[in-house]
Amino acid sequence: MAEGRAAADHVHATMRIALLSVVGVVQFGLCLRRLVEYGHRPEWLAVAAFTALSLVTVTCGVWVVRRKPLPLGVVVVGTVIVLAASAAAAAALPPDGFFRDPHWSFGLVGWHLLLLLLDRVPVLLTVLAVDVTANIVRFLPVALVERAEVGAVGTVVLSSVSVQLAVLMITEMLRRRTRQAMEVAAERDRMVTRVALAEQWEQGQRSVFAGQLGVTLPLLADLADGVLDPRDDDTRRRCALAATQLRRLFAENDDVPDPLVHEVAACVDVAERRGVEVSLAVSGTATPVPADVRRDLTGPVVAALSAARARARVSVLRTDKEVRVAVVTDAGVDVDAAAWPRVEVDCGTYGEHVRMEARWRRTSR
Repeated sequence: MAEGRAAADHVHATMRIALLSVVGVVQFGLCLRRLVEYGHRPEWLAVAAFTALSLVTVTCGVWVVRRKPLPLGVVVVGTVIVLAASAAAAAALPPDGFFRDPHWSFGLVGWHLLLLLLDRVPVLLTVLAVDVTANIVRFLPVALVERAEVGAVGTVVLSSVSVQLAVLMITEMLRRRTRQAMEVAAERDRMVTRVALAEQWEQGQRSVFAGQLGVTLPLLADLADGVLDPRDDDTRRRCALAATQLRRLFAENDDVPDPLVHEVAACVDVAERRGVEVSLAVSGTATPVPADVRRDLTGPVVAALSAARARARVSVLRTDKEVRVAVVTDAGVDVDAAAWPRVEVDCGTYGEHVRMEARWRRTSR
């Protein structure tokens, strides 16, 4: 829709500049000479009609040269003046002057109407038909109704109107072609943007996976080389941490309505597979959270669940102002809050339980 309006505005602005030139050349280069050479009675009426048409041309030029649409008021008043000037010019013609050289206003009026109503095609066609019909009605009572006379008048009317209708058809064709070209260009730009975003996302994912594998691979190498003992509690905790981090990372790529809860549930699933009894509570409606912020929000959950021995409780709270992810486990874990710079991390010990909470304030984005 926006491309269509832009295309129409561009074509109409360009065509109006051409029409302004045509009106100026026709009126002052051709019609002025015919007005002066042939007698009109009363002469002041013909001069007034010519002056009124000139004022319409100049007024339209104020907007046309700046490639601005004509205001509705200018269009309405200008159309009324043009029709009145056409009637006045016809009234000042000698009886044998209709559709001949003395009839300087016929044809010129059509160019003025094109200039005014180029972007209002139904109204333009109606007004053109009214002007042509009015001139023909004035011509019939004073003309000798002969086949040759009627044929000559028909030729004049057809030649004049057909050229103006051809300009109108060309304008509409250019508008459609321009709209199609703009739509193709806009779609191409959107495609380029999507490709760039996809490449950026892919590069980011590669960096994240590379960083995670950079931590996991040495652990796997030490296990394979026998440097670490799988029965050792610290080794098992490190393995649990790596497994939970990878599982959460894989969940980040899933297309789901609520990514944050989906990633937290993935961490819970890994803990439950280790035999930990985990309860998950979610409150509040889903809210958009950037991927990097979700990584920081789930970071404490990953660390705490990987150290849990038998029980854990995870809660997710979303409000209009903030998002909180908290976890309570039955085992302590050393954490570095600086590892998650995008969120605020609180940690406290309550008897045999440790509570960790990550909080992200939406207003801080």
